[in-house]
Parts: sequence; C-alpha cells; structure tokens
Amino acid sequence: MIVRRAMKNSTVVAGGGAIDMEISRYLRQHARTIAGKSQLFINSYAKALEVIPRQLCDNAGFDATDVLNKLRQKHALASGEGALYGVDINTGGIADSYANFVWEPAVVKINAINAATEAACLILSVDETVKNPKSESAQGEAAASAMGRGRGGGALRGRGRGMRRR
Repeated sequence: MIVRRAMKNSTVVAGGGAIDMEISRYLRQHARTIAGKSQLFINSYAKALEVIPRQLCDNAGFDATDVLNKLRQKHALASGEGALYGVDINTGGIADSYANFVWEPAVVKINAINAATEAACLILSVDETVKNPKSESAQGEAAASAMGRGRGGGALRGRGRGMRRR
C-alpha cells in the first residue's frame, strides 16, 4: 500500500534527516513566539524530530552531537540555503541531500510524521489505567513466591560464572 502510493505521487523530499531538521528548526523558531507550557511542548516535539538524523549518525558510527550541531548551524542560515542539508554517511559530515540524490517520497514522510504524532497524542491522552483487582492479587502472589528467601529476589542469580580466576 505504501509503495503503491509512493509510486503514484512522484513528489520527493530531501532525505538524510534534512526535512526532519528543517521542521525541527521551524518549530523551535515558532516556539520562541509562544509563552507558557506550550513552548516546552513544541520544543520537545522539535527535539523528537531530530532523532532521525541522530540515529543515522549512530548507525554509521559518527559522532551524532557534532553532526547535529553542524546541521543546526546550516539550517539556521537566514538565506535558507541549508534547508536541504542532511547527514552524509559517506564523509561523516553533512551534505546537500537533494543534490546527492538522497530522496524520500513525500507521501511516506508525511504519513510517518502523522502516525508518530497520533501515537504520541494517544499515549498522552490516557488519563487512567484500568485495573482488575483479581489479576492484581494473583500477580502479587506470584511475584512474592518467585522472590525466594533472602536471595535478593533472583536478582543475583545468573547463568554466568563470573570472571575466571588464575
């Protein structure tokens, strides 16, 4: 289904975390205009968007903090020329993802951001956890019997034998 929709819509966006960093920059800039708790929420969402380029750096074995700082500086340029810059796994730095043919289908990126946002909103909207008293008492008894007597509740038991002695 996703592949079919991506093939129908030929619109692409820059990959390598470029779009994620640009949206993050925009949200951080917008958050400065808002007072109160909303500013914190928007900044947290912006930080969450930076997970994609950070994970790309970690997977490629690069220093994620250094690369993200370079990306933030490039995306902060007033001219807007840094909007397409993302993680370059070939050099360990940043590069124009669009010019280097690192693309993502726009519809896939939009759906991914929408799905992640809806999941976060759903989790945050849960006010109460429904508890079943019968299952709680059964779990409590099982946990107490599994602890054993005076052995730290099985925390110190293991399969290994520790370090070898010479």
